[in-house]
Amino acid sequence: MSRSVHGGRHELGQNFLHHPPTIDRIVRLVRATDGPILEIGAGDGALTGRLATLGRDVRAVDLDEHRVRRLRRRLPSVTVVHDDALRIPLDRPVVVGNLPFHLTTPILRRLLATGSWAEAVLLTQWEVARKRAGVGGRTLLTAQTAPWFGFTLHGRVPADGFRPKPSVDGGLLTISRRPEPLVDPAERAGYETFVRQVFTGRGRGIEQILTAAVPKPWRALLKAAGIPPSALPRDLTPEQWAALWNG
Repeated sequence: MSRSVHGGRHELGQNFLHHPPTIDRIVRLVRATDGPILEIGAGDGALTGRLATLGRDVRAVDLDEHRVRRLRRRLPSVTVVHDDALRIPLDRPVVVGNLPFHLTTPILRRLLATGSWAEAVLLTQWEVARKRAGVGGRTLLTAQTAPWFGFTLHGRVPADGFRPKPSVDGGLLTISRRPEPLVDPAERAGYETFVRQVFTGRGRGIEQILTAAVPKPWRALLKAAGIPPSALPRDLTPEQWAALWNG
């Protein structure tokens, strides 16, 4: 096989999915959505071919020009584009992707900051999927974006379900744009700054942290939102974060 001008599989971060149960689950999740589909990182097309059977407009993107050429021949009903996932317009209602593990965070940040998509079905490293879905506590990135997006974990994918086999398992994650945001989108920059201040602030619990970060009487608002004063930022739900900001 010819080497891409962008490098081999290692440089491209390619771990091709060949785990039938996961492919079936992704297709079921996508089937429950509506509208044209954008697939990021099509690779050898194991998922692309199944998406094509849904009878919807599919645009598949890959950085490897050789794989793009082969997919165009094999799947004429799919629009296969030679492009970079960090540059392509995220302008389709549904985004699907087995994300290159080394680019997971920048792609996720871009998805959560730009585009008009409504649903994303993504395969990432297991720990990334867990953290985004708030398992074991929410992260700064999840808390900053949760007023506009909902995150759901759909299961773990064994490392040997990929070729070449990565050093970690994968995780199947869906992200849904909220039809009614919990915080006014015009206030997003200020809200994200507020959440960062709280996550990086000092104190033994949320009341102390909030008071140090933004001095004001917080106790009544915490009580109204059902937040114990001893809670930590990672423990708060999206609704509780929104209540603190909107209050």
